[in-house]
Amino acid sequence: MSMRGQQGSFSAARGWQRRKPIADINVTPFIDVMLVLLIIFMVTAPLLVAGVPVDLPSAKAKSLPQDNTPIQLSVDKAGVIYLDKLVVSRLELPLKLAAIKQARDAEARVYVRADAALPYGHVIDIVSEATHAGFKKVALVTTVAAQK
Repeated sequence: MSMRGQQGSFSAARGWQRRKPIADINVTPFIDVMLVLLIIFMVTAPLLVAGVPVDLPSAKAKSLPQDNTPIQLSVDKAGVIYLDKLVVSRLELPLKLAAIKQARDAEARVYVRADAALPYGHVIDIVSEATHAGFKKVALVTTVAAQK
C-alpha cells in the first residue's frame, strides 16, 4: 500500500505535507503553435500576391479616362432640384438621370443633398427617381452635428 494519498505526501523528516496546487500556466505549447503558424504564413504569403509572374510590355498610350466623380442631386428649401449645378424640373429629372446612366458606368455614385426643412417624402421621391434610373449607389449627404 502506498503512503501517498490524494491530499498530500509523507516525508520521514517532516511528516504529512499538503501539496500546493500549481498556479503557473504552461506556455510552451502556445509558443510552439504560434511558431508553426508563423512559418506557415511566411511560406504562403508570397504565393498569394500574384498568380503568374508576367513581364508586361510598355506602351506610349495613356490610360483610359475614368470619371469617378459622383453625381450631385441637390434640392433647396424652395424645392428646386439641381443636377450637379443645372436646374432641372421634376418632370425632366428621370430623363436627365437616364441619359447620364447611359453615358456613365453602372457603378456611378449619386449623392442626394436636400435642405433640412424639406418634407421627408419629397426627399424620398428624389432618391427613388435615382434608383429607378438604375443607379445602385445612392447616398444621402448630411453634416456632422457638433458634440456638446
